[in-house]
Amino acid sequence: MKYRASHRFADMSARKIRPFATLVRGRPVDEAQEMLQFLPNKAARLLEQVLKSAAGNALDRGVKDTEDLIVSEACIDGGPFMKRMRPKARGSANMVKRRYSHIRVVLWDGEDEPEAPAEQPAAPPAQ
Repeated sequence: MKYRASHRFADMSARKIRPFATLVRGRPVDEAQEMLQFLPNKAARLLEQVLKSAAGNALDRGVKDTEDLIVSEACIDGGPFMKRMRPKARGSANMVKRRYSHIRVVLWDGEDEPEAPAEQPAAPPAQ
């Protein structure tokens, strides 16, 4: 089964967080948390919080031990910009884009998902 957690509108650009997501993708949860714990970056803290939340969601849903969980997805998507103007010389101004991101982590316990019932094909339109 899959267990998800997300942090929307994280106060950092997606480009700065993506290398850390690549680092933990495909690893066991305990190992991923330990790796992120010793990295001195704000991006690592943000990803670590989401990872802990996903592990907590798994425990809440009845997983006995988080050692069996694997980080199957760690997606960092770009969020909206906050646009501001910064004054420059001679009365001009530059645009400053404050970037946000959406962090999504999915944990997998190795079990297959229950299959959804197959959709029936639509009936051909009557002529």
